Amino acid sequence: MDIQQLIELDKHILMQLNGSDSLFWDGFMYIVTDTKTWIPAAIALLYVIFKNNNLKQGLFILLLIALVVTLADQTSSGICKPLFERYRPTKDPEFMNMVNTVNSYRAGGLYGFISSHAANTFAVAMFISLLVRNAKLSFMMFLWAFIPTYSRVYLGVHYPGDILFGIIDGLLSGSVVYLLYKFISNKYFFKSRLISAQYTTSGYDVKSINVVVLVLLLTYFFAIVYGMILSKLLYF
Repeated sequence: MDIQQLIELDKHILMQLNGSDSLFWDGFMYIVTDTKTWIPAAIALLYVIFKNNNLKQGLFILLLIALVVTLADQTSSGICKPLFERYRPTKDPEFMNMVNTVNSYRAGGLYGFISSHAANTFAVAMFISLLVRNAKLSFMMFLWAFIPTYSRVYLGVHYPGDILFGIIDGLLSGSVVYLLYKFISNKYFFKSRLISAQYTTSGYDVKSINVVVLVLLLTYFFAIVYGMILSKLLYF
């Protein structure tokens, strides 16, 4: 299969996943794709980090999270998008009129390969999962990464191929920065290991982790309710 066949396959898969006949899903995807929707979850995550580390360690981890996002974002937006110059589906002059949009949303920027949404969210999810080492939180973090990432295809602003390589970029970025964290942490920071069901293997209090899980669940509930309301406002 040559590159042109892959491109056509990518377009075909997009048309199968782009949009739906459901006003609810239109509203829901429009909400979850907005980064501001996830601010409460980010605050809860900061709470867990600073509750389970001293100020110096907490600031160091916060710096690395910023590095994770910067690395993933610069790889996707700073290198790949200007290098490959692949139009977003909603910006491609030969294809844009075939794409279903919600509230005329077409995203910013001409190019979409690779997806910054996918890269950034999966980078953070990977780093936090490796850092905290809690199965429930890892599941919720990757679910969080998947939902807004999938919304980009649903809304027609990215091809599935943009998403796939964005995810790969994110997973690699999160893993590389975690290895950096381990190297520096082992050399300059000491953290006692707490052998108890109340803590993860990396020393994070399970009760504080449940706060993040609860906030994420409440955010999904908010997105469902607001999506139902927004679906009415968008079309009536």
